[in-house]
Amino acid sequence: MLELTGSVTRIQASTFNPRDPSTSSRYLQWWAAAMVALPVFIQAPWVRQQPFSACLFTGVILCVGILLQLKAHRELADAGALLVGLSGSWLAGCLFWGWLRAAPIWHLPVESIALPWALTGLRSRWQLGCAFYLASLLGTVCTDITMILARVMEAWPVIVTAPLATAPTLLHDTATRLLEPLPSLVVCLAATGVVLLSRQAHNRAADTKYAQGWAVAASVLLATLVVDGSFFFGALMQPRLSGLI
Repeated sequence: MLELTGSVTRIQASTFNPRDPSTSSRYLQWWAAAMVALPVFIQAPWVRQQPFSACLFTGVILCVGILLQLKAHRELADAGALLVGLSGSWLAGCLFWGWLRAAPIWHLPVESIALPWALTGLRSRWQLGCAFYLASLLGTVCTDITMILARVMEAWPVIVTAPLATAPTLLHDTATRLLEPLPSLVVCLAATGVVLLSRQAHNRAADTKYAQGWAVAASVLLATLVVDGSFFFGALMQPRLSGLI
């Protein structure tokens, strides 16, 4: 009877313990997805109006992330590490969209600004932040390649430099081009590829000591796909409110 009671206790502890790795991974995935989606809709209008102050806010994100990672309990410490990774993506986005948005050739080089740090930090205490940044960068690479193959990249500088009166129409027309057969095929294949990459990262999270990093990467890739889809449908339905102009 004592053995049975002990077994039940161990099962209950495993099932409801908030420190359980699977539970922790789920928390991380929600944090990571939120940090991909929410800042995009805050950052885009901010950078258009005040790019310099948006850049300075990188320091706030970084400091809060470091303090949480060093001082807080585990869940908030993990969120702090993700914030450190977010700071790299945030700074790159501010630099590009603030001053270089009419030159898409600079998009990926600027987005890669924190790449050396991210690669060297994968096996450090900042693993989660590095995984977040690298997965975000991979999602950006997939998006840009898709735009090139779908032949809408050339419209980018035209749209972002157009007067506000004509930019929504240009954006809507470009989004409509993606509904044509060949661009639609490219977009569908790219989306499938991102889903498969996310699935592979999710599977790697089940059998590796870097499980949390892989779980974060899986969540970030899917969240990037959702954000891209939101921008696309926004450009089709309400281009003025899409956040792209």
